[in-house]
Amino acid sequence: MRGWKSPIRRAMAAGAGAAVLVLSGAAAAGPRVVSLDQCADQFVLALAPRGDIAGLSYRARQPDSYLRAAAYGLPLRRADLESVLAVRPAVVVHEWGGDAQMVRRLASLGVTVVGIDDAADFDGVRANIRRVAAALWRGPQGEALIAGMDAKLAAARGAGRGRRLLYLTSGGFTAGRGTLVAAMMRAAGYANAASAPGFQPVSLERLALNPPDAVALGFFDPASVRTQHWSLASSPVLNRTLRGRVVASLPGDILGCPAWFAADGAQRLANAVRADR
Repeated sequence: MRGWKSPIRRAMAAGAGAAVLVLSGAAAAGPRVVSLDQCADQFVLALAPRGDIAGLSYRARQPDSYLRAAAYGLPLRRADLESVLAVRPAVVVHEWGGDAQMVRRLASLGVTVVGIDDAADFDGVRANIRRVAAALWRGPQGEALIAGMDAKLAAARGAGRGRRLLYLTSGGFTAGRGTLVAAMMRAAGYANAASAPGFQPVSLERLALNPPDAVALGFFDPASVRTQHWSLASSPVLNRTLRGRVVASLPGDILGCPAWFAADGAQRLANAVRADR
């Protein structure tokens, strides 16, 4: 009996050892990381093991932070050189946080500084994810984020059937060509009612003369820090235009960062159309 059990036991022991190695590899520590602003927080929270996060921005737990729940229990840091250097990070991630002088100083001290670009399309979002994931030694996790985003975009494709959609923020602006919001609309199969590129104020006169087929509101959610009292909201022209045309309200936590959750916006626009059928 002992003769045949011994090889089995040895195999079981070897298998257990391999499992320990796999588990320890999955939880292996990467570089210590600090994020300097709310957008960078989302990338760090999604990609870095919690034990590697030496600091998030003070906006990480705000209602318009997409991964705010994951930020609880993690340290918050000011976006200044002294606060960052005090925790000795190997990597610092930022979009708008920290000035150019601070970024240069960190780089001169050997810290890897990773910038998140203001992407205007989903290829730009993919590049952002891969850049941060590579710096944090989390390539597979970055590809998993991209795969999840692409699945949502595939599910949203064509739902709008070419209807003209106007994006309208609580501050009275819309988004034309060359914006990530426009990419969301396009991904969901809508035509953009805004003719000019970039962000621009909404013209009530143009709305009255050429109303869109549908309207998507942005930053109208109470949790959004960008929600404003817009004086034009009391306009009869605007109210007539919005009546029966609002298909979705996109919250601030999916609009404020060129990240994978922009696909949630495309999905909401697509789901609104399908619910109408």
